[in-house]
Amino acid sequence: MSTSKLSRVETGKTAPTVMDVERLLTAIGVSEEIRTNLAEVARREATEATAWRLYRRTGFHHHQDEIKAIEAETTVLRVFQPSCIPGLCQTPEYARRILAGESLTEEVLIRTVGARLQRQSVLYEPSKSFRFLITESVLRWRLLSAPEMAVQLDRVVTLSRLPNIWLGVVPLAAPMPEVPTCSFAVFDSRLTTVEIPHAEITTAEPRDVELYREKFERFERTAVTGDAMRTMVEHIRDEFLRERRTP
Repeated sequence: MSTSKLSRVETGKTAPTVMDVERLLTAIGVSEEIRTNLAEVARREATEATAWRLYRRTGFHHHQDEIKAIEAETTVLRVFQPSCIPGLCQTPEYARRILAGESLTEEVLIRTVGARLQRQSVLYEPSKSFRFLITESVLRWRLLSAPEMAVQLDRVVTLSRLPNIWLGVVPLAAPMPEVPTCSFAVFDSRLTTVEIPHAEITTAEPRDVELYREKFERFERTAVTGDAMRTMVEHIRDEFLRERRTP
């Protein structure tokens, strides 16, 4: 957190977001009792929406740092993505393509991609567990050239072999439990972020967090996992590779 933002929070000029509260409590190292009390205060204003244009104004790379801090304090992270490969699983080329759509300057784009890639180091901490759930369409969106998409799908397969990572793919042919309307992440049972076209919604309200956790579990039951999932992803990867070799 920048010094200027911390100053605005301390003087009451800026209300801290739910993520800010989590970061400050961690940094201060308060007792569990105090943490519980302050977390309850934060829950009174638990649901907030931050427009993407505000992140562009303050710096998308700073937002990546905010997410990194929350991930560092999370034991089990669940991510549902019906639109793109999850950020923690993206290759540099894929991350750049996704973030390029945010109308960032070249300098900010480079810093933001770098910050996103730095977040990925958390995947190699054995004490943490990651559950990524994507739809088959995500694997097929042509966001990059065929060879670059093949590299991205290879990374998905490689990461799925880590012992602390579970990765499921919801097939297009599977009966959908409901409409996959948005991307979201559930941090343990304390926080959820939801991405919609104009903003990111953050909630620490227990009922809301549970709602998204249950939504995740419903899609999870339809997913292809393990070796069957890897075979599926490799098949799509090979389609991209064959396309590259086609004259």
